[in-house]
Amino acid sequence: MEARVREIRAGTAPELVWLLEHPALYTAGTSARDGDLVDPVLPVHYAGRGGQWTYHGPGQRVAYVMLDLNRRGGDLRAFVRNLEEWLIRTLARFGVAGERRAGRVGIWIAEPSGAENKIAALGVRVRRGVSYHGVSLNVAPDLAHYRGIVPCGVRDHGVTSLAALGIHPKMAAIDAALKAGFAEVFS
Repeated sequence: MEARVREIRAGTAPELVWLLEHPALYTAGTSARDGDLVDPVLPVHYAGRGGQWTYHGPGQRVAYVMLDLNRRGGDLRAFVRNLEEWLIRTLARFGVAGERRAGRVGIWIAEPSGAENKIAALGVRVRRGVSYHGVSLNVAPDLAHYRGIVPCGVRDHGVTSLAALGIHPKMAAIDAALKAGFAEVFS
């Protein structure tokens, strides 16, 4: 990823988004607090992205977004807002109302019980105007793995997935929705 970022910055490679799944692990962003790694039953990786602790694993779609923000206006806040909008539009294609919450990073679901649970996370880094790392969307991961960390430093709310909401798309359908939403937001 870092090699591609250098190439984008040098103008020798086009912008790129990778869609992938990781093996089960915890990743720490640059703001991760040691005390939020509660029970490290999985491998731990210090990722160098923004944000705190998160879980990555099978059933979660991760999108690494490598864009030249200098050519796109250079506004980091607008970039993060666009990442959120991308996830909101992706979820809407499956009939799910993803929402932003003031003071909390990521995309949230308001449950019928009144609970608010995170369904998508953001953790980016920008080097000399080119973004990398990106977002993750919980499609059908093992949510029990989140018990090993305080996800994104948020103690008062939980995490959810499309599967936990009773929605079971194939990963190919998620990818198609992500691609369509990306074209709408970033073109």
